[in-house]
Amino acid sequence: MLVSPTLSIPSPGWSGFSLGPFEVHAYALCILLGMAAAIAITTRRMDARGQDGDFVMDAALLAIPLGIIGARLYHVVITDPGYYFGSAEGLMEIPQLWKGGLGIMGGVAFGALAVWIMCRVRGTSYALFADCVAPALLVAQAVGRWGNWFNQELFGRATTLPWGLEIAPTSPNFPDGLPAGTLFHPTFLYESLWNLLGAALIIWLGRSRRTAHRVDGGRSMALYLIWYGTGRMLIEIFLRIDPSAMFLGVRIHVFTAAALIVVGLLLYAWLSRRKAAVLGSVAEHPASTRAANGSGSHRAVAAARQSDAAAAPGAETPSEPWRGARINRLPDLDRADRTAAAAEPETDTAELGEQADPSGDVRLQAFVETRATDPSRQPVRG
Repeated sequence: MLVSPTLSIPSPGWSGFSLGPFEVHAYALCILLGMAAAIAITTRRMDARGQDGDFVMDAALLAIPLGIIGARLYHVVITDPGYYFGSAEGLMEIPQLWKGGLGIMGGVAFGALAVWIMCRVRGTSYALFADCVAPALLVAQAVGRWGNWFNQELFGRATTLPWGLEIAPTSPNFPDGLPAGTLFHPTFLYESLWNLLGAALIIWLGRSRRTAHRVDGGRSMALYLIWYGTGRMLIEIFLRIDPSAMFLGVRIHVFTAAALIVVGLLLYAWLSRRKAAVLGSVAEHPASTRAANGSGSHRAVAAARQSDAAAAPGAETPSEPWRGARINRLPDLDRADRTAAAAEPETDTAELGEQADPSGDVRLQAFVETRATDPSRQPVRG
């Protein structure tokens, strides 16, 4: 017996409005609002790390259209290929995004490819950008999920919980055989709250003195994959009832979500080893610091050390023990070192190999904060 829906969540009676000859769909507005939030958050986080925040908008101009294409392809090819390729009507609906149907996994994959291209072109650290965008992606997904509420789609199983979601019996998504007034799990709300919690967690880990050194170098993106994959897999296993391709009797999204978790775990482990190798290599090649003193990564090292010195002369920065443990092991660039560096021949730069080339600089930038002030004295924004 269903409980009285005094606390139930009503579905909106509209999914868009007309603006002259144009039809504005609420689903699209939710997606656009999520994109705007992601751009704003990522820009703020890039600025806080001494990077060019304008790069975010440049990357978004390529990542957004490619991400939409990837998200739609994922939904069409993976989620419900039988419908879209089973009839002429289904084929006609493939480009009709306003009717719903965007697979976030495909959107993230295509968007990541677009950002990688832009980072290669502009010489920006892909790992550092990934750290900045990871919580922003979760916020964008949290906002975008409300488009499912307006479309009365992708809800969960029937429930007697008082916060169940009301679906109009006349909706084409209302399950057959159930009486009018049946409530359903509001999976859009569950996923939205889960994503917001994950975004807050990643931001907090990046600000905390005890954990900041464990979520840099791209590892925040690895945490994003693990967090989102876990939430999505649980929802797919226990709640979702909308049509989906099946594999071995299980919804295909369960396998793709599990793949995200595995990729995230492997990525985190690999990036942790990569960070140790990059910083260890820099510490073992003091000559590279002198020969490439004008390069991006070494300017970042110098800026980081100057920040530490300004905060507490002669002491390590307490808020980031990894910086004192790693970066401060580099030989001091005192007057004698600078004189020796100026006297070194130009050929030394070529002999340094990877540490002197721009790619090495970009790799090191992912692990060196270049903020103007000590984060322990001024909280990091975003």
